[in-house]
Amino acid sequence: MKLGQWLALLSIVAAVYILWQIRDVLLLIFAAVVLANSLNLQAGWLQQRFKIPRSGAVLISVGCLLAFVILFFQLVVPPFAKQLQEIFVLVPQGIEQLNRWIASLDKAVPTDFRPYLPDLDSATQQAMPVVNRLLGGSFAFFSSSLGAIVNILLILVLGLMMLLNPDSYRRGFIRLFPSFYRRRVDRILLECEVALGRWIVGALISMGVIAVLSTLFLSLIGVRAALANGVLAGLLNFIPNLGPTFSVIPPMAIALLDSPVKSLIVLGLYIGIQQFESNFLTPYVMAQQVNLLPAVTLLAQVFFATIFGFWGLLLALPLTVVGQIWVRRVLMEDVMDQWHSPKRHEEQSIIDPTETPYAPSTDSGTIIQPNSDPRITAESQNASVVEDEEMRR
Repeated sequence: MKLGQWLALLSIVAAVYILWQIRDVLLLIFAAVVLANSLNLQAGWLQQRFKIPRSGAVLISVGCLLAFVILFFQLVVPPFAKQLQEIFVLVPQGIEQLNRWIASLDKAVPTDFRPYLPDLDSATQQAMPVVNRLLGGSFAFFSSSLGAIVNILLILVLGLMMLLNPDSYRRGFIRLFPSFYRRRVDRILLECEVALGRWIVGALISMGVIAVLSTLFLSLIGVRAALANGVLAGLLNFIPNLGPTFSVIPPMAIALLDSPVKSLIVLGLYIGIQQFESNFLTPYVMAQQVNLLPAVTLLAQVFFATIFGFWGLLLALPLTVVGQIWVRRVLMEDVMDQWHSPKRHEEQSIIDPTETPYAPSTDSGTIIQPNSDPRITAESQNASVVEDEEMRR
């Protein structure tokens, strides 16, 4: 290798090392980007619907967010906090009751089968190291270093700063790439913006429906602290797969204080609500625009939680939504699909003879997708023209 190639390799290694060291800060920036993107989409919708200037649309979006937060803390938080204290008292009692029932079964089971009976204490002790590894990786940064409140405020401030002038930050990020690839990056960013917006709307609607249905059904069957359990179910639904699993534990433990049948009814209700949400509500709300395989979602949660801790688990789904777009557009389409080989056409016909290949256009390496979103295509073309003029200046 030549000296220039060695220097380029060392520069890449140093850049990766620096990014790894500041990965927690990058996660904060990504959270701020998600917040700014949500408010920016709302402001854009207000501009198009009511024909108001952007400054007014931004103020209305921020005002709606503040009004929602104030109403939530005024109406939901006081009874939720009161019932949450009740949960902390009732759940250990329910778990103790379950231990007593298991101990009573221990006497009725033959001696050879007793070692196979579940022991909640030993299971909890074995699970704690895994939970601490998943959730404790970022607590040092987010709680002891700056404090959780400081980090939340930082996310809010960064999000509002990006919201005020998003085009400047967007152009600055695009300029990090080579000039021939900037149009392509602009299209990818626009696709990420649309996908994140659809996911956020769907996630908020799903959380609200889960919270209302859980509170309603738990109240109907007479489970104590129904509001707190319902709100927890809605909030934890933000974390797919793992969140709904954790949310069913408190109401089941509380229902155990009444009867095992009631606890099983709670389990059946939660399974039914989750099936309704995953099979009917989510496809309808998302309009099947953000399609992630369940196994990919679960693996992404474990991966990001291992690297970033609790905040990585919380933001695993938006990270996956953005990551899959970049992998599909850059790695698959721009690298793998354009990799020329003598048997390229034969392999492509064997894989899928009916698939229309992505072909590069004549301008600066941009790849045209046959069934692309018209909104993405039109906006990206306009943005590309503006970008080219600014680059020439």
